[in-house]
Amino acid sequence: MGKKFESAAAKIGEKPYGLKEAVEAVKQSTFVKFDETVDLALRLGVDPKRADQMVRGTTLLPHGTGKKVRVLVFAKGEKEQEARAAGADYVGADDLMEKIKGGWMEFDQAISTPDLMGAVGKLGKVLGPRGLMPNPKTGTVTFEVGKAINEIRKGRVEYKVEKAGIIHVPVGKVSFSPDHLYENANTVLESVMKARPASVKGRYLKSASISSTMGPGVQLDTMAITKQWT
Repeated sequence: MGKKFESAAAKIGEKPYGLKEAVEAVKQSTFVKFDETVDLALRLGVDPKRADQMVRGTTLLPHGTGKKVRVLVFAKGEKEQEARAAGADYVGADDLMEKIKGGWMEFDQAISTPDLMGAVGKLGKVLGPRGLMPNPKTGTVTFEVGKAINEIRKGRVEYKVEKAGIIHVPVGKVSFSPDHLYENANTVLESVMKARPASVKGRYLKSASISSTMGPGVQLDTMAITKQWT
């Protein structure tokens, strides 16, 4: 594995690539037998400790993520029925909250109706660190649960800048065509670039790379990206 990785990294080199070239390089450098996820990593010139420089949002990938997403919905009554009809994997309220308190975490996205957030908020210490806490800014605290579920199924992804100023976003699978990976990644770049906080001074996108799960990172031309979206 080490030699294969080193060989792939040597072919890629350290030069910056245009996004289309980078996608091709990622596909050509894969050396494992499973269908790897392709991730975009962006380092931003922001201070995440400042509320006015927190970069967070969602975007809908035109070609989906290639991954089956297990959706949990906190809802009661009519909204519970709406969630079930829309294909949520788990729907409930107090019963699900108790399971989560007990350590159960068999889901990838969580949605809640606003009326239950008082109770759901008590799960913050469990869901927050895992990026699973419903949040109105990402469209996961809503009474339109059917719409939210459908968007997640179609390929809605969330992003949030981490403490080091880095954002990681999945943009598809290695098995995707180069065009589909390019369009997905470009959609994420557009969303993040347009989310630039007004208080940020100087260079916003400091570095960017794209890689498969096990493969080496391919550096992107940040100057070209910045020029495209400013």
